[in-house]
Amino acid sequence: MDRSNQSAVGRSKAGADFLQLRPEEAPPGGLAEWLATELRTAIADGRLALGSRLPPTRQLAAELQVSRGVVTEAYQRLTEDGHTTARGRAGTTVVAAPISTTASKRPSPRPTAAAERGPGVAPSLSRRRGAAGALPGEPGDEIFEAMRAVPARFDLTPGVPDLAAFPRAAWLKAERAVLSEMSASAFGYGDAAGAPALRLAVANWIARNRGIKADPADLIIVAGVSQALALICQVLGSEGITELAVEDPGSLGSRQHLQIWGMRTPPVLVDEGGLRVDVLRETGAPAVLVTPAHQFPTGVVLDGERRRELMQWAIDGGLIIEDDYDAEHRYDRPPVPAVRAMLAEQVIYTGSVSKILAPALRIGWMLPPPRYRDQLIAAKRHADLGNAGLPQLTLAHLMESGELERQLRFVRRRHRTRRDAMITAINNHLPTATVHGAAAGLHLSITFPERLDDIALATAALAQGVKTQPLSWHTQHPGPPGLVLCYAARTPTEITTAITLIATALTQT
Repeated sequence: MDRSNQSAVGRSKAGADFLQLRPEEAPPGGLAEWLATELRTAIADGRLALGSRLPPTRQLAAELQVSRGVVTEAYQRLTEDGHTTARGRAGTTVVAAPISTTASKRPSPRPTAAAERGPGVAPSLSRRRGAAGALPGEPGDEIFEAMRAVPARFDLTPGVPDLAAFPRAAWLKAERAVLSEMSASAFGYGDAAGAPALRLAVANWIARNRGIKADPADLIIVAGVSQALALICQVLGSEGITELAVEDPGSLGSRQHLQIWGMRTPPVLVDEGGLRVDVLRETGAPAVLVTPAHQFPTGVVLDGERRRELMQWAIDGGLIIEDDYDAEHRYDRPPVPAVRAMLAEQVIYTGSVSKILAPALRIGWMLPPPRYRDQLIAAKRHADLGNAGLPQLTLAHLMESGELERQLRFVRRRHRTRRDAMITAINNHLPTATVHGAAAGLHLSITFPERLDDIALATAALAQGVKTQPLSWHTQHPGPPGLVLCYAARTPTEITTAITLIATALTQT
């Protein structure tokens, strides 16, 4: 080995010349921000790879000849942004890369067909409008997959938690513990209703967090709430039920899912008190899908009077399908009990870990009244013979060990910070917008008093590099124009920039 290589190896082991940082280039009084920016850039361009460990704060401070507080503050900013995680004695580790602005500026060798249509708009997005680059006024079944495929600097589309916060270490530890104890027979086909350990863990979880008393034997583990709705439609359809009322505004995705399975979806107006039960009665529908804890997309909570009216409607013969949509994420209000906790015989309760951990796990649960249990288990068995066993047992371990509740407390703090950043940015850059549903959940919605086309606004925002959803996509009756904005998956800095770009788009519509 030559002398230069020996010198390089020695520096690498000692951590000297880390990233060739030059503190003298920092602006006066801005050392911490300068250092955080330099580290973000190094993560974005790959010099600091995912999984790499930053030098100890004391060591880096000595090398840069700055106070340890400067390094600690810079590391803290990276952690708050979701780029690193602090693991005690294990140090600070890179877990997520920020969006690289330099990469997006590089010209492509040859324009693609998508580029010729417009800034980052997939073919299916312009299929129904005909205008190049325009979001569809009447989105088809493929809209969400098409939107996910569209590149954008900032993705504020709802429905996704902070995926960078997934507890990888805790999950791996739980999985290793489960594998060390699993018998050979546990790797075979399991119970179609779900692993008994997970059903017990979920029963305990919803008892602690949602006030629901449930027998584990009555729970059915499903591949998310979407599969629960599919199974419910099949069972209700076999009984001749072909109408399932939905909230308006309400989730476009849920409405499409119900319609695919043959259900008509009459709309029921939602106002500041939640679902209008008087309108529900007028529809004559025998069943209704509701999100009472945090309504999508308005964010309102079903108030006490409406809850009583809804329960009376169910007692009179109606069936409630309760989607407990992101009910665990609350910031400025006390928890509200699930409707299922007060009316077990007329409510099919559904929930999942998609908004607590990650949608990719595809693990949810359904708690039906006893009269539907066997039919729903049979439908689940014919669908897929049951969820994968190892992830079920791993999740059960996380739930029973307390790790999932620790994770929930952690992401609540992070989401609150991001929610606050979005509200501040909206107040500063979109002063005519009204914020709705910010007290809980992973998203909020904004409406505008003026008569504008929110589809045109979302299209203009996409051209600016911000992906969001127009509020009108989630309505069946005309309503105020607006946008649905998710804050959970973006850092405060990214959120502020994205809202600024939406404000620019607003001037163009």
